Amino acid sequence: MDWAKKDYVEKAPVWCSVDLRDGNQALVIPMNLEQKIEFFKLLVKIGFKEIEVGFPAASETEYTFLRTLIEENLIPDDVTIQVLTQAREHIIKKTFEAVKGAKNVIVHVYNSTSLSQREQVFRKSKEEILQIAVEGAKLLKELTEEAGESYRFEYSPESFTGTEPEYALEVCNAVLEVWKPTKERKAIINLPVTVQHSMPHVYASQVEYMCKNLKYRENVVVSLHPHNDRGCGVADSEMGLLAGADRIEGTLFGNGERTGNVDIVTLALNMYSQGVEPNLDFTHMTDICEQYESFTGMKINERSPYSGALVFAAFSGSHQDAIAKGMHWLEEKKPEHWTVPYLPIDPTDLGRNYDADVIRINSQSGKGGVGYILETRFGLNLPAKMREAMGYTAKAVSDHTQKELLPEEIFELFKKTFENKVTPLSVCEVHFTQTEHGMDTEVTSSFNGKTVTTHASGNGRLDAVSNALKQAYDLQFELVTYQEHALEKSSSSRAIAYVGIQKPDKTLAWGAGIHADIIHASIDALVTAINNR
Repeated sequence: MDWAKKDYVEKAPVWCSVDLRDGNQALVIPMNLEQKIEFFKLLVKIGFKEIEVGFPAASETEYTFLRTLIEENLIPDDVTIQVLTQAREHIIKKTFEAVKGAKNVIVHVYNSTSLSQREQVFRKSKEEILQIAVEGAKLLKELTEEAGESYRFEYSPESFTGTEPEYALEVCNAVLEVWKPTKERKAIINLPVTVQHSMPHVYASQVEYMCKNLKYRENVVVSLHPHNDRGCGVADSEMGLLAGADRIEGTLFGNGERTGNVDIVTLALNMYSQGVEPNLDFTHMTDICEQYESFTGMKINERSPYSGALVFAAFSGSHQDAIAKGMHWLEEKKPEHWTVPYLPIDPTDLGRNYDADVIRINSQSGKGGVGYILETRFGLNLPAKMREAMGYTAKAVSDHTQKELLPEEIFELFKKTFENKVTPLSVCEVHFTQTEHGMDTEVTSSFNGKTVTTHASGNGRLDAVSNALKQAYDLQFELVTYQEHALEKSSSSRAIAYVGIQKPDKTLAWGAGIHADIIHASIDALVTAINNR
């Protein structure tokens, strides 16, 4: 098992979207013509170069959709459409009518080869089932030559995972002997996990067996089409690619029959998380999700990998703290590889935001997350202990209201709790005089409606004002923390000051002040801290 020696998929496979066939036929209400056309355009925009557009012989809607794409010239020259047909003569012929005029086409023919289908459904021998495949392959070749086209061919032994590997190989090689693929016109052998029966490593071994024993292997594209009955669609695909497969057929967000097909979004971004370019563009994930839900009527689970609304969200305080520190480390060190704790990839690569999609605040959150939002969204760099106090404040409100707090609500809560509070104490007027030993001040203040003027000294302006207020009202506290920074980068920028005072019981009270003058801001912060005692 050579695949078991590999650590990750080293290059992107050829991607083929089957959303418009496999995904569409799995919907309670299939998409209409307009929706399918818009979905096709979305798939092209994402970067799919091979798109299965349906089963044109199955219904008039499918036939009309394909003809519309061709006649209205909606298929880019670098995109190949794929059509599916059973290995039955009249169905194959109608399929060829449907693709007339298309530039690049894969005609995909299949028949079921599994033991249970042979015995229970068709009641045919191995030889008879093989002959169905061979006759279908011959008809594809004949009709293509008659049309003067160079359509590419694909064959699927449907229910491959329920087929004896040696027999599946025999059937596929018989088909290849008909087509005789060349370097210029390769054939596709598709190995579907029509129903998942086994663990992914078993499928990988089956794929490796086929890859090593198919005829014309250098001219054959080995394709996988995993369904998700055991929840292992992504694992089957990844291990199958390690085992030698070249191509994946799947759908956006795993839509498809029963539990769905392999989710190409997850599969592609798993590669991206390991530094492999998937060659699909998911940089506008939210928009892709909205369009998908509109077209299909399906809902993307909030925990769906990479695409779900909550997959990057951290509510836990310890997680938020680690993410915030990781982001600061990233800015400081600028490492070659993404290494932020709890985030497998950079959410902004998918069009997501840290303050709206990653750091989310509720009763489980802590100081790290609240501090990160206030810093990155509103430019407030709180002292460490003040972040802790603000974190407890936000948690208490979220717990009481039993809801998540949005960034704007957190900012308003900060202003309401810690910024420029002027009751019961307010400072009306302050004058300073520089002395040989420090700073003298005259402070006019009001406390519970009583106004007094007090003189005091200190080793600086803020210390002098603090001493004056303690003297005026017999207040007991110590000024222990002072921090300041500009809020905007301009000559007229405002400043914010943070002040922490320690009460006799050793607990801290906090205040913040914002003003164009830093001394004014500092005094406002001190007053707020006193009012928060």
